[in-house]
Amino acid sequence: MNRKIRMGMVGGGRGAFIGAVHRIAAAIDQQIELVCGAFSSDPERSKASGADFFLPAERCYGTFQEMIEKEKALPVGERMDFVAIVTPNHMHFPPAKLALENGFHVLSDKPACFDLAESKALGEVVKASGRLYGLTHNYTGYPLVKEARDMIKAGKLGKIRKVVVEYPQGWLATRLEASGQKQAGWRTDPSQSGAGGCVGDIGTHAENLAEYITGLRISELAADITSFVEGRLLDDDVNVLLRFDNGAKGILHSSQISVGEENNLNIRVYGEIGGIEWHQREPNTMLVKWLDQPMQVYRTANGYLGKNAASASRTPPAHPEGYLEAFANIYKNFANHIRAFESGTTPDEVALDYPKIEDGIRGMAFIEAVVASSKGNAAWTRLDV
Repeated sequence: MNRKIRMGMVGGGRGAFIGAVHRIAAAIDQQIELVCGAFSSDPERSKASGADFFLPAERCYGTFQEMIEKEKALPVGERMDFVAIVTPNHMHFPPAKLALENGFHVLSDKPACFDLAESKALGEVVKASGRLYGLTHNYTGYPLVKEARDMIKAGKLGKIRKVVVEYPQGWLATRLEASGQKQAGWRTDPSQSGAGGCVGDIGTHAENLAEYITGLRISELAADITSFVEGRLLDDDVNVLLRFDNGAKGILHSSQISVGEENNLNIRVYGEIGGIEWHQREPNTMLVKWLDQPMQVYRTANGYLGKNAASASRTPPAHPEGYLEAFANIYKNFANHIRAFESGTTPDEVALDYPKIEDGIRGMAFIEAVVASSKGNAAWTRLDV
């Protein structure tokens, strides 16, 4: 396939936050072009948003149903190749299902769906469609996150014993949703966000990062969640004990009422002979700790890193790479997998390195287990996967 991969977008129009991030990430490596979209549930806003992106008027659709129907009717050489879904949670499943059933690949924002039942149903749709499905757990795109995963997979830290992962924010320390702020509004609304507030919005990032880096799976958990802000309908603070499938233990904390915190995602993993520590606020540095030698400092883009970390780096050492570039790595790998898929060739292993529907189902199972455990006074609860 000797051309750019063509992307359609659902959501992400005027007034949206994450849509712009997706468009920037998709464009960084010049492998993908935005060709159409249904950018809002308001048809007029959708078409106006498409005009903002200088798309042809006939490719700016009033609904995602119209977009999928009309794109499918176009010649193969013109229609979109995949759909990026950047809507609130309750609108992830319907366009994903329709796109897959009509032969289009899907890359969705997280969490995968509104609830676990939807995500399992979507898993069956993905399987039946034979199309590709990806999920933008973008923190897995950082070079040193990939290096940590590869070190653990190679056994360099020994058997993993303990995982501590945290994602505190402070932006919802007040009842911001009451002011009409759009991003706060839907994230704290059970009819749009689902059963989890903080746990669905950022707790799933912490869960996914822990499983991605360690290669382990959370088997059961004990959770205590709280809505600290008076009048808030969903949780804004989450504290979870974890048990992994190899016997390792863990602690997961996510919060949106931790005053002064700015997306302070971080993780520490401890094995029998070594450990790693990584902070999203300083993503180009990873501390590697040893039982019997001094601590080492790993830095992005240096020659001593492995293949996966190298493939995720774009600039020379000490030139900052961060959130947008990590996000772009998900898009780049997904695009390269589409290219191989459509060409009938075997994809490079790097192209397969992006979150898939199985990760989405695990994320939804995590949310529902956390909520159920907390309702049971932090009772140990197994993930329903």
